[in-house]
This record gives sequence, C-alpha cells and structure tokens, in this order.
Amino acid sequence: MKIPPVKGTRDFYPQDMAVRNWIIDGWKKASIRNGFEEYDGPIFEYLDMYRIKSGDEIVEQLFSFTDRGGRDLAIRPEITPTLARMVNQQINSLPKPIKWFSVPRLCRAERPQKGRLREFFQWNIDIIGEDDVIADAEIIFTTLDYLQDVGLTPNDIVVKISSRKMLAAVLQAIGVAQNELEPLYAVLDKRSKVPDDAFVEMLVEKIADADKRKKILKLMSIESIEQIGDIAELGKNAKESIDELQRLFELLAVCGVAEFCRFDIGIVRGLAYYTGIVFEIYDKVGELRAIGGGGRYDNLLKQFGGPNISATGCGIGDCVLGILLEEKGLLKPGPKKLDYFIAFTDEQFFKTAVEITARLRRAGFAADFSYKFTNLGKQLSQASDRNAQKCIIIGEEFKAGQLVVKDMKTGKQELVEVDKFFANLKTGAK
Repeated sequence: MKIPPVKGTRDFYPQDMAVRNWIIDGWKKASIRNGFEEYDGPIFEYLDMYRIKSGDEIVEQLFSFTDRGGRDLAIRPEITPTLARMVNQQINSLPKPIKWFSVPRLCRAERPQKGRLREFFQWNIDIIGEDDVIADAEIIFTTLDYLQDVGLTPNDIVVKISSRKMLAAVLQAIGVAQNELEPLYAVLDKRSKVPDDAFVEMLVEKIADADKRKKILKLMSIESIEQIGDIAELGKNAKESIDELQRLFELLAVCGVAEFCRFDIGIVRGLAYYTGIVFEIYDKVGELRAIGGGGRYDNLLKQFGGPNISATGCGIGDCVLGILLEEKGLLKPGPKKLDYFIAFTDEQFFKTAVEITARLRRAGFAADFSYKFTNLGKQLSQASDRNAQKCIIIGEEFKAGQLVVKDMKTGKQELVEVDKFFANLKTGAK
C-alpha cells in the first residue's frame, strides 16, 4: 500500500530542497546584513500561550494535543509568542534594541489552497525595545532588501501601509465606541477580500448607526494620508499617528524603497495585538494572497507577563513567495555540483579512489566517486551529471605517483604528481 503525504504538507526531493534552501539562505543573508541575530524555539508550546495572544478561537486553527502528563500543548502555528516568552525570560540582560530573526517550520490546521498549506516555513524579523518609527522602517526595508535581492521590482510587488493607531483614533472621532473597535477591525480587514454588498452587510451587523457606517465607508475609500482629515475633526492621537505615518514614508524614501510603498487605509491586519504601523506585501497584479505582512505590537510582551516594551516585526511565508518567484522566472537555486569526481580505469584502483575521495573531503572539498566499477566513459558521464568541476582519473599513471586531472568545462587534462596535487590544495593553488 502506497502512503501519500498528509494533505497540506510537502515532500522535498533534492531539487525541491535546493529551492527551499535557496529561499531560506536568502532570508538569512538579508537578516544578517541588516543587523539581525538568529534564534529559534521548540516545535511545540503550551496551548495557553497561543490563547493569550489570539483567544480561544485559535484552538481550531492549530494542531493541539494532550501529552502523557496531561498538559495541553500545540505545535507552533507561529513563532511570535515564543519570541515574547524567550525575551521576557532574559529581558534585563538583553541589550536594546533586540533585533532577532528566525526561520521556523510552522503548522496550522487550515484548509489547503493556493499559497496556503498546513505546514510551511516562515521568515520572521522583529525589533524589540525601540519606540521610534525608525524600527518600523527598518523592518520594511529589510523585507524589501531581500525581495529586491531575488529580482523583484516595484512593477512586481507593492507594500501597502497603514496604522491601527490612526484608524482607531479616526474611528473614535467618527463616534465608534472603544468596545466596538476590535470586532470592527475584523470586518474592515475583509474590505478588499469580499464583494461590496457582502462587506456592507457585515458592517451593518457591527455598526447599527447608518451615519457612522456612511463615514466608515467614506474613510475606507480614501487614497492618501492627506484625505484623512476630510472624514472627521481629528484629535491629538489621530494627528500624532498621521505624523508618524508621514515620517515612516519619509524614512522609506531615504532608504531608497519609496517606490515599493504606498498608503492603503484598508490594511488593518485582523489580529487584535497590532497597535500601530501595519503593512502587507502583495504582488502588483493582485492575483495572490499576501506575500507577507506585519506591524507594531507594543502590548504583547506585557500580555506574556513581561514589561511594557515596544515591538515591531514581519513574517513572510515560503508558499506564496515561491509561487510568485516561479511565475516571474526568478527561482534560481544554485546548481548541484561537486568540486571533484574521482574515476578509476580498473577495479584494482577502487580503494585508491576511495582514499583520494576521503582526503579531498577532509580538505573541505565536495567529492564523490562511482560505487561500482564501470568503463571510464560512463564514469565521466557520471561526473558530468553531477556537475563536477574536475574529474580525477586514477589509472596506470598512479603507479608512478601521478593523477590525471581533467577540467570538465574545458576538457583539458594534465598529469599531476599526487604529493604536489595535495600540497597545492593546502596552499590554495589550482
């Protein structure tokens, strides 16, 4: 009986693994060159940790279980709660700001669809302990640094930016009560994802007052930060959050990525823990789910029993990103290659081939050989299939202490003394 992979998961054959490694290596390089340090945590945590962040409804969206000790645990659907827990444990000894990144494997009990799987990899970058909007700019710049590095341009992607702080202040100026805000955010977050009549219907369920609904609809239709003042008379909080947004765009321009970014009042981010700047990254055509997103979450560490400290971050999953890069012809994993393939002309030289291979490997080179003796032509074909840079041929010349070294690209070959060959490897000579 053939057993398939579980729905919503993936098998990574070597060619798939090369793509996965190429994406993840790019994430890590972008993180490090932007000053972030890598961390990781356990694959499962206490279930209550996710309830603290997202409420009881999160239980239906993750894989949870009870262990033999009767503890309610869950496989991690995200890593931000783990980050908060880890930082809180050593908050007094960690230098600020904390700039950490991680590339966890995550699991969510969702219905698999294009760009969304039950198991996936996600790039997370976070800055903790910096109140100023420069931290938000750094997060957005770092994500764009990677996305530009893989070849995406402003013609391919857009970063849509807004502010939960600003939205809350304007909604309250309209007359929306404080206790109405959180339920309303979940509706506003669906503005661009459902038909207009469906959105209005959901809005009616949350906001009974027709005049308030009219103002909310007008607010959600604005196209620039400057238009916000046309909706209602703005108070101090609203003006401060608008100033913060404008300064963010100024900083992004200074960083040279302004052409990727635009204001979009419809970016709300459904999760309740966002407190300030929020953003999402989309393909320019708008055919795919969000490539990634994030924002400021200044209350999370306090909710986990830590101090009241600011934080901002972003997450990009590998599923939608992989689809976009493939569609754009930008998936370019490095070719599998060997430095050396060791061939032998007679079975009597098999042990010598093994010895030479082992010496090359210990010297730090990728080397391999044929496990079974075949004619030299077939071994050279193997070397070519393995994309070997050079092929060492062991034959009768070896009895005189010599190797044949063949350049697989040019076809040129030369006789080299065995001792001289390995001495040159140590000195870096070719």
